[in-house]
Amino acid sequence: MATTTIAVQQQQGQHPEKPALSLANAASKTNLLSVHHTGKNVSTYSAGKGSKPDGVRVLALHEWKQAALSLAEAFQHDEVAMYLVNTPDRAHWTPEQKWALHLRIMEFVTYAHLLKGLVVAVGPNYDCVQLWMPPGKNMDDYLTLFRSGMWRLNYLLSAEGKQRFFTEFLPLLHTTKHAVMGARDDDSWYLVYLGTRPSGRGKGYARKGLEFVLSRADEEGRAAYLESSNVVNREFYGRLGFVMRESIQLTRGEVPVTMEIMVREPVKGEVKRG
Repeated sequence: MATTTIAVQQQQGQHPEKPALSLANAASKTNLLSVHHTGKNVSTYSAGKGSKPDGVRVLALHEWKQAALSLAEAFQHDEVAMYLVNTPDRAHWTPEQKWALHLRIMEFVTYAHLLKGLVVAVGPNYDCVQLWMPPGKNMDDYLTLFRSGMWRLNYLLSAEGKQRFFTEFLPLLHTTKHAVMGARDDDSWYLVYLGTRPSGRGKGYARKGLEFVLSRADEEGRAAYLESSNVVNREFYGRLGFVMRESIQLTRGEVPVTMEIMVREPVKGEVKRG
């Protein structure tokens, strides 16, 4: 997804705080658990320090903070990402307070994908970061909810932010993906986030990362699914085989926020099977 933020220097850190088990009741109120799981075989990738020949690297868990900061910068002005932060009941917050919450959200989501999904980076400074959920995988179990810090959203978001996230955003994305993909809902690759820093734009990083995962999807004969929060991305994704299926809107704000649903069918004969 296109971004408009500036790059800043990465910093090392500890992973998000782990809650005590006595706080499990709080997690049950967040409605983050999906209604289904699957036991299908899925592809796995090993994280490591070395880059692939095209410069794509699968990230390891200890890199959560660098990856999250890159995504936070990339989506700092994105209407969908900031939909949970820029709420009327947080109008009095300073830009610094809003940035801090935005960064925390990205840290939680990134850590969860490092635990249960696939996180790839391209570029020398985590210039482009992509969060994928492989087929048959999800981050909806209680252990991941706690370890990633996602449970904290029930306390960090404002009253309106919680309404937007738990009663509008999550249900809309869940029902839309199921309606569009049908029986393939759990048998497809899901691009959850793709963000490129301004300093990394125009270098082909986003395309390289996408081709790395899409080549595996082609090998497996599986589709790929995404929600795009910026209409200018339609042409970019289209060149990689994605087709717009429909658009959806978040409507609790003053101005509706639109997301475009795009699906890419597997391409046969272009990827050498292992």
